[in-house]
Amino acid sequence: MDGKIRRKKYDRSGNKATMLDKARKLRSEMTPQEKKLWYNYLRYYPLHWYKQFIIEGYILDFYCHSAKLAVEIDGMQHNNEDVAEYDITRTEMLSSYGIDVLRITNNEVDTLFEGVCEKINIAVEKRLNISRR
Repeated sequence: MDGKIRRKKYDRSGNKATMLDKARKLRSEMTPQEKKLWYNYLRYYPLHWYKQFIIEGYILDFYCHSAKLAVEIDGMQHNNEDVAEYDITRTEMLSSYGIDVLRITNNEVDTLFEGVCEKINIAVEKRLNISRR
């Protein structure tokens, strides 16, 4: 790969606009944890964050292009073996573009919100320091 991010607006089977429609729907129907993180932290973060950002047929919960960092909020379904395998494949593809993925559980957002915000901030700072070298 040439390292250039391809933002496809269709799904893997080539259905036009399906991914964009799905991303729009996910934006309007965020989980309580996604809403909490967005409205209480990322929305006001000094760097721009995108909600439900499409890259190569995948929809990222949150993405900061400046830091090349994706934040994924994981529910219980991510404990399923098939979903975990999918997550690994997805993370490998994103890594090929130099994007780090920070996985945070719903429980962490619910019970350790300040720690989650600090974890994100540390990851952003680390990514910005890497890109400045």
